[in-house]
Amino acid sequence: MSLEALNEQVKRDLSFLSFGVSEWARPLKHPEGHVYDVIIVGGGQSGLAAAFGLMRERIMNILVLDENPEGYEGPWETYARMVTLRTPKHLTSIDLGIPSLTFRSFWEAQFGAKSWEAIDKIPRGDWMNYLRWYRKVLGLPVKNKVTLNLIEPFENNLYRLHLAGQGACANTLLARKVILATGIQGGGEWHVPPMISEKLPAHLYAHTSKAIDFAALKGKKIAILGGGASAFDNAHFALTEGVALAHVFVRRKDMQRINPIRQMEGSGLIERFQVLSDEDKYKVMSHFFRHSQPPTNDTFERASSWPGFKLHLGSPWLDVEATSEGAVVTTPHGKFTYDFLIISTGLVTDPAIRPELKLVEKHIARWGDRYKAPAELANPMIDSHPYLSLDFALQSREKQGEKYLHGLFSYNYSALISCGILASALSGMRFGIPKLVTAVANQLFLDNQKNILKDYFNYQEHEFVADLTTTQELA
Repeated sequence: MSLEALNEQVKRDLSFLSFGVSEWARPLKHPEGHVYDVIIVGGGQSGLAAAFGLMRERIMNILVLDENPEGYEGPWETYARMVTLRTPKHLTSIDLGIPSLTFRSFWEAQFGAKSWEAIDKIPRGDWMNYLRWYRKVLGLPVKNKVTLNLIEPFENNLYRLHLAGQGACANTLLARKVILATGIQGGGEWHVPPMISEKLPAHLYAHTSKAIDFAALKGKKIAILGGGASAFDNAHFALTEGVALAHVFVRRKDMQRINPIRQMEGSGLIERFQVLSDEDKYKVMSHFFRHSQPPTNDTFERASSWPGFKLHLGSPWLDVEATSEGAVVTTPHGKFTYDFLIISTGLVTDPAIRPELKLVEKHIARWGDRYKAPAELANPMIDSHPYLSLDFALQSREKQGEKYLHGLFSYNYSALISCGILASALSGMRFGIPKLVTAVANQLFLDNQKNILKDYFNYQEHEFVADLTTTQELA
């Protein structure tokens, strides 16, 4: 099958499901202009899947916004530097149960079934090409180069979104519901330890989430802080770009070897996590944080095969210093000098950090507001996560704040503690997107139930129109 033939198969499959017909949500008129039923912020894999899911539920008055140029949404062609995805290739995700929309169908249409059997994991660039195809074949309504600056609640169950960017056709848009599908950093920000950000000039370091001029580092010595998968992705990438030495520093005395996600994928813990008690959710995620995702074996082997690679275990950075020779790193094993530092220390999640939530964040309930963990488990990084409903809706700390949050959904990494990995890993998306879409659709329905039920009770259109005069017996 060719890609053109697959495109036709997708259209045929969706036509059998009556996709794209007879939307039910009533339009809302407003003096300021058009009101969208749903605006999705983020046009990466989560945002695209949410848009498709809503359209399958016959909610068509939607818009997806993304700050990046078309085809460069998400991390895949920006700061992601792995060779392949870490998720097993056979796990489905944003196809939402449509076989012709799976990555496998996309791959086999181009390279054949034997090629699919031959690959171990999905190449990163091919995944981005799949997302580009997915958006195009489904005709998803995405506007690029649009940045959301602020969410302003106003009137009854409406939000005014303040926008910027070359793609913004207006300074504001109106929406009934807003889904924040803003990825791994969408619930907070990437974390650089203050010891580094406060003591080193910007030209001596960068977080892995930032653009890095590797050409300028050719022949140089670099150090990478962090023991997670991204650290080794960056070490390998840097060495392929001509860096002379890439040393990875890990706080642990041994490498993390367990990947909890692999256990979760087969145990029901991904799709059923939301029904756990708060106590058990906290325990599960405390364990998850302790066992951060290790590098895949092939990623480690690629990096460690270079003569310029070195792994420093049991080597937390105790201090850094800028000198005329570069950045000096102090560890329990001595001092080391490098031309550049790459920081792979994860992220911090807290709604207070997000500028778009400035007007509402004080109302947003955090885990620290709803559950007090025992001292041996208490973790301020967990406590700062928003406390969401079972279907990703932001919850209020107090009754009076509910009106400001009704209609806001967080389908990004900040949902981790409340909803598990349904919004933060490809392994969970096939379970998470339907829950999100159902919740948004239910809210839209209930918000307008008075008019919907009024129309139902007043409905008088005759479906049975047979003439009974010739069939009735005379009394």
